[in-house]
Formats: sequence, structure tokens, C-alpha cells
Amino acid sequence: MKTIKEMSLEELAAFISTNLRKNNIEVILTGGSCVSIYSENKYVSMDLDFIETFYTKRKDLIKCLTELGFYEENRYFEHPDTDYIVEFPPGPLAVGNEPIKDIITLQFETGELRIISPTECVKDRLAAFYFWNDRQCLEQAVLVTKMNDINLNEVERWSKKESEEEKFKEFLKEL
Repeated sequence: MKTIKEMSLEELAAFISTNLRKNNIEVILTGGSCVSIYSENKYVSMDLDFIETFYTKRKDLIKCLTELGFYEENRYFEHPDTDYIVEFPPGPLAVGNEPIKDIITLQFETGELRIISPTECVKDRLAAFYFWNDRQCLEQAVLVTKMNDINLNEVERWSKKESEEEKFKEFLKEL
């Protein structure tokens, strides 16, 4: 087994996720780290954002991560052997007004990782573009779309439901 220092972002995410699951803490990876994974690191994120599928007492989360060598610094978890930061933003796991349903599981030498699908990742990035005009997230959505099989009909349906047809058209132009 690799040491934490040797782990890539996705291997570290799988390692953390698997160890949390052993302690009955179920998490799903979301955010910029998904963009890193789906873009084969053409976009680099240095943080792992996990959303808990069920409420977990913070002390239980801290206990599990401490056993792996992490320590809490403000709301983040850090490890002396990696530059990646781990965070647990509050749920629910959603994009706009809709829960994320399309979760996939990836296998690595370091464990199993539950992660939002590429299509959900695009919607997640577009949500930041739609609601906060975050152009970097628009670029990330385009990058993930170009490198993966994305259900654009689903992205369009969701965009219309969020009343963001004009920004969806801008996204299509960028493609």
C-alpha cells in the first residue's frame, strides 16, 4: 500500500473514503477535485470536498481522520505528508434546487471512491457560474464536458429548471 505522501488526489480520496466507510461514515466526493479527476489533472484542485450522505457527529469524523494522521485546522483537515486539504461542506448533496442522484464508484489501489458522475460534476460547476457568475467554473464545466461522455440533455433540462437558459447557451458556445 502506498504511503499518503505517494498518493495522488484520487488515491487519497479513495483512502479517506474507504476508511470513513469502515467507521459507518458514508461520503461522496464533489467540487473541484472531481474536475481534477475528470480532466486528468488538466485542472488541479488541492482540496477534497466530501459531503456526508447521513449526519455524522463531528467528533466521530475527527476521531476517524485523526487515526489516519490528519489534524483539524479551523474547518479543514490537513496531513503533514500531503498538500491536499480535506473539507466536509454541509449537505445536502445538491446542485441548485435538485439533489444529486448520479453517483459512481471508482476503484483504486487505496480503496473505493464514491464520486458525483461527470454529468453531475458539470452541473455542479455550472451552478457556480449560474448563481455567482464564476467564470472559472464555466471553464471547468467545459473542460469536463470535452473530456467525458456528458448527458447534455440532462444538463439542459436542469438548466431550464434553474431558469438559466441564457447562461446554458453561453456554456454551449464555449464548447
